[in-house]
Amino acid sequence: MALLQEGAKAPAFKGINEKGESIKLGDYKGKKLVLYFYPKDSTPGCTAEACDLRDNYHRFQAEGYEILGVSPDSPKSHVKFIEKYELPFSLLADEDHSIAESFGAWGEKSMYGKKYMGILRSTFVIDEKGKIEKVIEKVDTKAHTKQLL
Repeated sequence: MALLQEGAKAPAFKGINEKGESIKLGDYKGKKLVLYFYPKDSTPGCTAEACDLRDNYHRFQAEGYEILGVSPDSPKSHVKFIEKYELPFSLLADEDHSIAESFGAWGEKSMYGKKYMGILRSTFVIDEKGKIEKVIEKVDTKAHTKQLL
């Protein structure tokens, strides 16, 4: 499945965050949301991306954006990742990858010639009405904020 495109309605998702709370798209109605999909907690690229967003969190807040990360990791893994890097935003555990699939962010990847299914690192900016206003397919993990703001 291809990534959802700009102008499309964001799928109504629901997941569990690091605190065990149920989070859904409707919780962000009337707010702008940066929803980013990443492969794995505490790996070099994912850490660089999360820390870039953390370091610029005040800029996102000033522009009226909330940030929400999504990966197949467990809530317990997310707690460690958030604590270690002092992340000011929530992370959703998408262990069955249903949220990623609904956005087209789950697909075939290749490493060292081996093909496997996994998260396709991507980011969706969702407006106050639940429409996708921006899609970033080629995420620069070290300068993701620059791609977004």
